[in-house]
Formats: sequence, structure tokens, C-alpha cells
Amino acid sequence: MTSASPVPPVPPPGCPAHESLYGPEFAADPAAVYRRLREAGPIAPVELAPGVRASLVVGYDAALHVLRSTETFSKDPRRWQDLADGTVPLDSPVVPMMMYRPNALWSDGAEQRRLRGAITDSLARVDPATLRGHVEASADTLIDRIAPAGQADLLGEYAQVLPLLVFNRLFGCPADYGERLVRGMSGIFDGVDAEKANELLATTLLDLVTLKRRRPGPDVTSWLMDHPAGLTDEEMVHTLVLLMGAGTEPQQNLIANSLRLLLSDDRFEGSLSGGSLPVEDALDEVLWTDPPMANYAVHYPIHDVVYEGMVLRAGRPLVVSLAAANTDPSLTVDQRAGNRAHLAWSAGPHNCPAQSPARLIAAVAVEKLLDRLPDVELAVPVEELTWRPGPFHRALTALPVTFPPTASLPPSTAGDEPPAERIAPMPGPSAVPGAERVRPGWAARLLGWWRGE
Repeated sequence: MTSASPVPPVPPPGCPAHESLYGPEFAADPAAVYRRLREAGPIAPVELAPGVRASLVVGYDAALHVLRSTETFSKDPRRWQDLADGTVPLDSPVVPMMMYRPNALWSDGAEQRRLRGAITDSLARVDPATLRGHVEASADTLIDRIAPAGQADLLGEYAQVLPLLVFNRLFGCPADYGERLVRGMSGIFDGVDAEKANELLATTLLDLVTLKRRRPGPDVTSWLMDHPAGLTDEEMVHTLVLLMGAGTEPQQNLIANSLRLLLSDDRFEGSLSGGSLPVEDALDEVLWTDPPMANYAVHYPIHDVVYEGMVLRAGRPLVVSLAAANTDPSLTVDQRAGNRAHLAWSAGPHNCPAQSPARLIAAVAVEKLLDRLPDVELAVPVEELTWRPGPFHRALTALPVTFPPTASLPPSTAGDEPPAERIAPMPGPSAVPGAERVRPGWAARLLGWWRGE
């Protein structure tokens, strides 16, 4: 890659100047969009939302170059020129997912290392056996609720709720806070009432930080507060945004997408109850082909640069398509099972710091469901399942299944999670209850953080 600023090359015939990464068409068949973009090269122009221009990295080698070249590509969204000059309005649906927040994801250099160190050290204190116990107990609670009915939506009644229960425990989060957090997260991922959802998310986490300042406990939130990095309240809130964001929406999609694959792919037929290997294989397949975060890892060129003829303008968002890079035809992958060279967790200094816990949660959740409901089947043909629109995630709208009704576990084996009647499927993201609780001026404070004030 060399510095330059010539006129960008004209896209080849059949490849629009800016492919759309939003709307139902992209959600239904993102692979077709990635194929068209590859005709322009390993990096191509796209629109993330109406009027929001970016470049999408669709080549595996190009993705690794961007993710690892910290001297050329910054993570700091305060470099986003179109947002700074008002071309992209603050109420654009993608802004909450891309705006500056004082956390490890949107920082560079020493500041990033300080903030990330607090995360990695705090997560390291989570005992894997304890985490497995939380997941198993949460799974049993949810399966007990659906087992007698003989049918369920495994997204809304299982995959979406299970991470909430686990994270409530890990982060010392009251149950009502957790429900508000999931609503906020769903809103900003879907880009539906995103500004209001972002405010709900921020105020809920500030409430949690205030609570834990008064009453710390043996949980990740309290450990982050006690870390020598000395996180401020603002840094605490936005570090929790990062951790909760990574641990709820992508986690539910990893669980649901893996269940979809296991229940629809003939390669796994007859082996679902034969141990953990098929589940681990399915996780690897999903992480390669349908990663829960399909397009993210946003970077900003520090200066104009050229990569294989594509001009990357300073301050123009450069989004890495983890899904397209993983399925790059030039990448020879004969065996995905056990192959961890995919980019589902990103790469470089900003790779996911919670890969092992995330994989453990997904594996245990899938194993537990298949063990308790071994005859579960999709209620509709797999091609009739639909996907939620949005440029960043790969997320089903529902996962309806049927199975022979079974009795619930005896109370003594159902774990110590909250009673099932307190757990409801998450409502759609279009309604964001609790937004009326937003503190006056919170949006202005977020804007101040983005500007570095």
C-alpha cells in the first residue's frame, strides 16, 4: 500500500458505485452483494445507511492488512469526516454503532492498551467452570419453560434470553436492567429508533455503574471499577456498552445460527446427540460462513492511501466484512471444522478479548438444548427463515421449531436462576420502553465525548 490521492477507478460494469448494505434485499442474500463487490477488487464502495458512504473490505488478505496496520488505519471515529462536517446526521441509524465512545474498541495506542487491559484482566477472573454452570442453569430454566409446549421460537425464547440471564449474573446486573439493555442493544444493531435505543442503553449502564459504586460485588462490573487502569464513569459506561454489545446480540446470533445449521444440514443428521463434536463443528462452520457480526471492525485511514488501485480517503469509514473475507474465493479452506483461521473474532490489537467465554456460552447452550430436546426439528423449511435487516449483523428474525412435548426438570435440578415466569421473550426493537427515563442532556454528553470535549 502506498500513499496517493488520484481519482478513484470507475467500478466495472454491473457493480454499482455504492452497493447498499441495508434493507431486506441485502439481509436475504448478502453473499450475492459480496460477489458483486469483489468484481471491483478486495475493497469496494458501499452505503451503510441512506447517505452514509464507506468502503467495505471483502478480501481476506486486505482484511488482515487493515486490521493489523495500526500505523495507517485508526479506530478513532472522531476522524470520521462525514460525521464531523454534518454530511452524516447524528440521528442516522448507524451512528450509535460507529460513534466515538471512550472504550477499547474506539481507541488507539497506549489508551487502547490501558482500556483493553482492564477488560482482559477482569474477564480472566471469570472461572470457566462457574461460567459453564451459569449457562447450564440458565438453559435449563428456559428449556423447562418451552418443553411442555412442543413448539418454540428458539431465537426469542432461548438464544435471545440466555445471554441476558448469564450476563446478569456475570455483571451483577439486576434483572430489569438486563431487559432494558437488550432492548437498547437490539435497537442500535437494527438501526430502529437507534438514537432513542442508544440513550436507553447509556442511561441504564450509568444506573448500573452508580449502583456498583455504592455496592460492589464479585462481578465483572466491580472488577472493572477496581482495576489499576482507573476507569472513569464515562469509560465504565462505554466499556460496558462494548462488553454487553458483544455478549448479547452477537452471542444470541451465534447460538441461533448454529442451531439453524445443525437442524438443517444433512452433514449433522443422526449425530446431534452423539457428543460435543458436531456442535463444535457447527460453531466453526458458522464462524466461517455466517459470523454473527458480518461487517464491522470499522477503521479510518489516517491519510489518503491506495490498495490495489482503490483509493481509501482519509476519514472515510473502512468497514471490514468478516463474512466476505472468510468466504473469499482466493482463500483455500478445505476443512473448516477445527480451523480457527477465520476472522469472526477480528484480528490484530482489536480482536475480541472474550473469544473463549463466547464460544463456551454458545457451545453449552446448543449442547444443552439438543440434549434436553433431542428430537427437535425446524417448523418450516430452512429457506423460509428470514433475516433481520442491518449492515452489521447476521441475525435471524425467528427460529421456529417443534419437538415432542416433555416434562420440565424437577426443581432440584433446574439451577438457581430466576423462575421461568419472570422471563419473557424480548419484544421487537421498534418499541424502546424506558426511554422516557433518559436524563436530560445525555445525548449532548455523548456528542461531547465524540468531539473529545
